Amino acid sequence: MQPYDIRKKCEGGLPLCYDFSNMVTFLNMKTVREALGVGDLEFISCSGTVYHALLEDWMKNLEVGIPVLLEDGIKLLVYAGEYDLICNWLGNSRWVDAMQWSGQKEFNSSPTNPYLVDSEEAGTLKNYGPLAFLK
Repeated sequence: MQPYDIRKKCEGGLPLCYDFSNMVTFLNMKTVREALGVGDLEFISCSGTVYHALLEDWMKNLEVGIPVLLEDGIKLLVYAGEYDLICNWLGNSRWVDAMQWSGQKEFNSSPTNPYLVDSEEAGTLKNYGPLAFLK
């Protein structure tokens, strides 16, 4: 089973059973690197160095710093795929709904709307102020 889409089988020879090549190509485009302000750094998918550096952060609650960012008006998109086993949408939706910030009540009462890509529904989007949740 592929961990990013449980409807699919794991394709042999791919890291984490997923072809990351489109993402790598996109993130290594000069215009994208300039927009992100990373200079000439090359994006590498599934970096062992990064993995080991963050290994002890696996179960660390990083949500505690997010409300401050929202209060400062910094836009945040939380994205979780409907069929993603690693970052399941229900768990992500619940922590986003429970997060305490000045717009929590308005966010929670906001409608969930279809998210369209090329005029076709590709998911659902709920947002208020700087916070958006995309499934």
